[in-house]
Amino acid sequence: MAQKEKRMFIDMVGRLSWETQLHLDERQHHFYINKIIVLIISVILIILAAINVYYVAVLYEDLNGIVDNMDSMHSNMKKVSRRMVRITDNIKEFEHYMRRMDNIVRNTGEMADMMPSISSSMHQMEAEIAVMDTDMGRMAAGMAHIDRRFERMTQGVAVMRVHVREIARPMGSLNPFMP
Repeated sequence: MAQKEKRMFIDMVGRLSWETQLHLDERQHHFYINKIIVLIISVILIILAAINVYYVAVLYEDLNGIVDNMDSMHSNMKKVSRRMVRITDNIKEFEHYMRRMDNIVRNTGEMADMMPSISSSMHQMEAEIAVMDTDMGRMAAGMAHIDRRFERMTQGVAVMRVHVREIARPMGSLNPFMP
Protein backbone atom coordinates (compact mmCIF):
# COMPACT_ATOMS: atom_id res chain seq x y z
CA MET A 1 0.00 0.00 0.00
CA ALA A 2 2.81 2.42 0.74
CA GLN A 3 4.10 1.76 -2.75
CA LYS A 4 0.69 2.62 -4.23
CA GLU A 5 0.45 5.82 -2.19
CA LYS A 6 3.95 6.83 -3.25
CA ARG A 7 3.05 6.19 -6.88
CA MET A 8 -0.14 8.23 -6.50
CA PHE A 9 1.79 11.06 -4.84
CA ILE A 10 4.42 11.01 -7.60
CA ASP A 11 1.71 11.00 -10.29
CA MET A 12 -0.09 13.86 -8.54
CA VAL A 13 3.13 15.91 -8.23
CA GLY A 14 3.95 15.11 -11.87
CA ARG A 15 0.49 16.23 -13.04
CA LEU A 16 0.72 19.30 -10.85
CA SER A 17 4.14 20.24 -12.27
CA TRP A 18 2.92 19.51 -15.80
CA GLU A 19 -0.19 21.71 -15.33
CA THR A 20 1.92 24.41 -13.65
CA GLN A 21 4.32 24.36 -16.61
CA LEU A 22 1.34 24.47 -19.01
CA HIS A 23 -0.06 27.44 -17.07
CA LEU A 24 3.36 29.21 -17.14
CA ASP A 25 3.71 28.59 -20.88
CA GLU A 26 0.20 29.92 -21.50
CA ARG A 27 0.92 32.94 -19.30
CA GLN A 28 4.18 33.57 -21.17
CA HIS A 29 2.25 33.36 -24.46
CA HIS A 30 -0.30 35.95 -23.21
CA PHE A 31 2.50 38.25 -22.05
CA TYR A 32 4.06 38.03 -25.51
CA ILE A 33 0.73 38.85 -27.20
CA ASN A 34 0.15 41.78 -24.79
CA LYS A 35 3.67 43.06 -25.50
CA ILE A 36 3.01 43.00 -29.26
CA ILE A 37 -0.36 44.76 -28.80
CA VAL A 38 1.23 47.46 -26.61
CA LEU A 39 3.98 48.00 -29.18
CA ILE A 40 1.46 48.28 -32.04
CA ILE A 41 -0.68 50.74 -30.05
CA SER A 42 2.45 52.75 -29.16
CA VAL A 43 3.46 52.96 -32.82
CA ILE A 44 -0.08 54.02 -33.78
CA LEU A 45 -0.09 56.69 -31.05
CA ILE A 46 3.29 58.01 -32.22
CA ILE A 47 1.98 58.20 -35.80
CA LEU A 48 -1.18 59.99 -34.63
CA ALA A 49 0.90 62.40 -32.55
CA ALA A 50 3.04 63.21 -35.60
CA ILE A 51 -0.07 63.77 -37.70
CA ASN A 52 -1.55 66.02 -35.01
CA VAL A 53 1.65 68.06 -34.84
CA TYR A 54 1.54 68.42 -38.62
CA TYR A 55 -2.09 69.58 -38.47
CA VAL A 56 -1.25 72.09 -35.75
CA ALA A 57 1.52 73.47 -37.98
CA VAL A 58 -0.90 73.71 -40.91
CA LEU A 59 -3.49 75.38 -38.67
CA TYR A 60 -0.88 77.87 -37.49
CA GLU A 61 0.05 78.75 -41.07
CA ASP A 62 -3.61 79.06 -42.04
CA LEU A 63 -4.33 81.33 -39.08
CA ASN A 64 -1.35 83.51 -40.03
CA GLY A 65 -2.80 83.74 -43.53
CA ILE A 66 -6.19 84.70 -42.12
CA VAL A 67 -4.59 87.38 -39.95
CA ASP A 68 -2.73 88.76 -42.98
CA ASN A 69 -5.97 88.78 -44.97
CA MET A 70 -7.75 90.52 -42.10
CA ASP A 71 -5.00 93.17 -42.02
CA SER A 72 -5.34 93.68 -45.75
CA MET A 73 -9.13 93.79 -45.51
CA HIS A 74 -8.92 96.30 -42.67
CA SER A 75 -6.68 98.65 -44.66
CA ASN A 76 -8.87 98.25 -47.76
CA MET A 77 -12.00 98.94 -45.73
CA LYS A 78 -10.39 102.13 -44.41
CA LYS A 79 -9.63 103.20 -47.99
CA VAL A 80 -13.20 102.43 -49.07
CA SER A 81 -14.53 104.33 -46.07
CA ARG A 82 -12.43 107.41 -46.94
CA ARG A 83 -13.60 107.21 -50.55
CA MET A 84 -17.23 106.88 -49.46
CA VAL A 85 -16.81 110.04 -47.36
CA ARG A 86 -15.43 111.80 -50.44
CA ILE A 87 -18.34 110.57 -52.56
CA THR A 88 -20.81 111.74 -49.92
CA ASP A 89 -19.17 115.16 -49.85
CA ASN A 90 -19.30 115.35 -53.66
CA ILE A 91 -22.99 114.45 -53.67
CA LYS A 92 -23.69 117.09 -51.03
CA GLU A 93 -21.84 119.62 -53.19
CA PHE A 94 -23.82 118.47 -56.22
CA GLU A 95 -27.03 118.89 -54.23
CA HIS A 96 -25.90 122.42 -53.36
CA TYR A 97 -25.47 123.13 -57.07
CA MET A 98 -28.88 121.62 -57.76
CA ARG A 99 -30.41 124.08 -55.31
CA ARG A 100 -28.96 126.88 -57.39
CA MET A 101 -31.01 125.48 -60.20
CA ASP A 102 -34.02 127.23 -58.61
CA ASN A 103 -32.73 130.52 -60.03
CA ILE A 104 -32.45 128.88 -63.42
CA VAL A 105 -36.01 127.57 -63.06
CA ARG A 106 -37.23 131.06 -62.19
CA ASN A 107 -35.40 132.56 -65.14
CA THR A 108 -36.77 129.84 -67.38
CA GLY A 109 -40.27 130.74 -66.21
CA GLU A 110 -39.65 134.33 -67.25
CA MET A 111 -38.41 133.11 -70.59
CA ALA A 112 -41.57 131.03 -70.94
CA ASP A 113 -43.63 134.15 -70.49
CA MET A 114 -41.65 135.82 -73.26
CA MET A 115 -41.68 132.81 -75.57
CA PRO A 116 -45.04 131.03 -75.54
CA SER A 117 -43.83 128.36 -77.94
CA ILE A 118 -41.18 127.12 -75.43
CA SER A 119 -43.40 127.45 -72.37
CA SER A 120 -44.70 123.89 -72.22
CA SER A 121 -41.18 122.43 -72.52
CA MET A 122 -39.87 124.68 -69.75
CA HIS A 123 -42.65 123.66 -67.32
CA GLN A 124 -41.81 120.07 -67.93
CA MET A 125 -38.11 120.80 -67.32
CA GLU A 126 -38.97 122.63 -64.11
CA ALA A 127 -40.85 119.60 -62.77
CA GLU A 128 -38.00 117.30 -63.70
CA ILE A 129 -35.45 119.54 -61.96
CA ALA A 130 -37.59 119.57 -58.83
CA VAL A 131 -37.73 115.76 -58.94
CA MET A 132 -33.96 115.68 -59.49
CA ASP A 133 -33.47 117.99 -56.52
CA THR A 134 -35.56 115.65 -54.34
CA ASP A 135 -33.71 112.61 -55.65
CA MET A 136 -30.34 114.25 -54.97
CA GLY A 137 -31.40 114.92 -51.38
CA ARG A 138 -32.36 111.28 -50.97
CA MET A 139 -29.14 110.16 -52.63
CA ALA A 140 -27.06 112.31 -50.26
CA ALA A 141 -28.89 110.81 -47.26
CA GLY A 142 -28.37 107.31 -48.69
CA MET A 143 -24.67 107.92 -49.21
CA ALA A 144 -24.34 109.17 -45.64
CA HIS A 145 -26.06 105.97 -44.49
CA ILE A 146 -23.71 103.85 -46.61
CA ASP A 147 -20.77 105.78 -45.19
CA ARG A 148 -21.86 104.94 -41.62
CA ARG A 149 -22.28 101.29 -42.55
CA PHE A 150 -18.76 101.13 -43.98
CA GLU A 151 -17.39 102.66 -40.81
CA ARG A 152 -19.16 99.97 -38.78
CA MET A 153 -17.88 97.25 -41.10
CA THR A 154 -14.35 98.62 -40.74
CA GLN A 155 -14.68 98.52 -36.97
CA GLY A 156 -16.03 94.94 -37.14
CA VAL A 157 -13.09 93.82 -39.28
CA ALA A 158 -10.69 95.43 -36.80
CA VAL A 159 -12.31 93.49 -33.94
CA MET A 160 -12.22 90.24 -35.93
CA ARG A 161 -8.55 90.81 -36.71
CA VAL A 162 -7.73 91.22 -33.02
CA HIS A 163 -9.63 88.03 -32.12
CA VAL A 164 -7.96 85.97 -34.86
CA ARG A 165 -4.55 87.20 -33.67
CA GLU A 166 -5.43 86.06 -30.16
CA ILE A 167 -6.34 82.62 -31.51
CA ALA A 168 -3.16 82.42 -33.64
CA ARG A 169 -0.78 83.53 -30.87
CA PRO A 170 -0.80 80.17 -28.94
CA MET A 171 -0.19 78.32 -32.20
CA GLY A 172 3.02 80.35 -32.68
CA SER A 173 4.61 78.68 -29.67
CA LEU A 174 4.42 75.31 -31.46
CA ASN A 175 6.04 76.67 -34.65
CA PRO A 176 9.70 76.08 -33.48
CA PHE A 177 8.87 72.38 -33.00
CA MET A 178 7.43 71.93 -36.49
CA PRO A 179 9.54 70.38 -39.26
